[in-house]
Amino acid sequence: MIGMRPQRAAGKVRAARITDLAALGELSRLCQSDGSDARTLGLPVSSPSIGMFSLFRLPLAAFRPHDLLYVYEDAGHVAGLVRVERENWRDDWTVVELDAIASPAAGDVRFRLVGQVLREGARRGATRFHVACSDVHDNVELFMQAGFARYGQEVVLYRPPGSLPETWSDSRALEAGIRGARPADAAALMSLYESATPAPVRRLEAFRIPDWERQGSQWRVPRSSLAPILRFADIEGYVLESGSGPGLDGLVQLGLAREEQPHYIRVLVRPGVDATSLVEFGLGVVAARAGRPSGDARPERGIIAPVRTYESPVDRRIEAAGFDAIANVTLLMKETLVRIAEPALVPAGVR
Repeated sequence: MIGMRPQRAAGKVRAARITDLAALGELSRLCQSDGSDARTLGLPVSSPSIGMFSLFRLPLAAFRPHDLLYVYEDAGHVAGLVRVERENWRDDWTVVELDAIASPAAGDVRFRLVGQVLREGARRGATRFHVACSDVHDNVELFMQAGFARYGQEVVLYRPPGSLPETWSDSRALEAGIRGARPADAAALMSLYESATPAPVRRLEAFRIPDWERQGSQWRVPRSSLAPILRFADIEGYVLESGSGPGLDGLVQLGLAREEQPHYIRVLVRPGVDATSLVEFGLGVVAARAGRPSGDARPERGIIAPVRTYESPVDRRIEAAGFDAIANVTLLMKETLVRIAEPALVPAGVR
């Protein structure tokens, strides 16, 4: 049973203004600092985290005009913020940051910020609201009180900076059945996703074949708790062709960091398929890209990998490649669509 909300906050929620950026950056930095009693989603995204305080070091193009930012103001001071990324081609909204300074009213501040996002989403026709959070600071209880449903968990694994496996040659990748993903693979990728994902999760995420066609910088599927960092990365995808017929047995998605975040790897395979080759191949690609010469070399950094609990034993294969589990993340979603049963033929009654 969800408890009562804490002390009522006396301030107001409003849209952020350009003059708020410095205050928001400091608020974000404080909330995401170790040892802080402030309230945050607690995602282990990077060091520094992708928060408002990183704005001045990140390209402004990463913050798109259709994203939303609201603040909570009390007595002329900013005491809370919520930042939302909007996937305008799907009308899906993702809460990527929700912070409030430490106070007895911090829980209510965040509840009111979430409420503002839901009201604005209803006005603008949002179909789904997503959030991923650590199970701390009453995060899960807060979103469930706002009408979100918990539908999954992810284990976040991290590989610290260090030597990476050797990059695969083209002939070795071809022999293993690994090649670059293409838009023409959309139907096969959708089939792969459906084979690896339980039906209730598929129903909630409601991916369509066109979602798998949007590759490159717009490729945000399969969804994960760490998908927001892909906005700051060069995205590549590789598939594992089936050895027993048409179709695909696996996918490795790579996010090669352009900023101070870690690189990203996401692996999806059919049940019973060994993911070892995809993991080794993906790490080899990261090694090759991170060593680019002539001004494009990226500083050595770690690699982060989200794995959903129902995708085991993929997590074991990733751990065998030098990763360690650093966090457990809860996935929640609120859907605004009303589902209506489709018309169907039924047996005629006999009078």
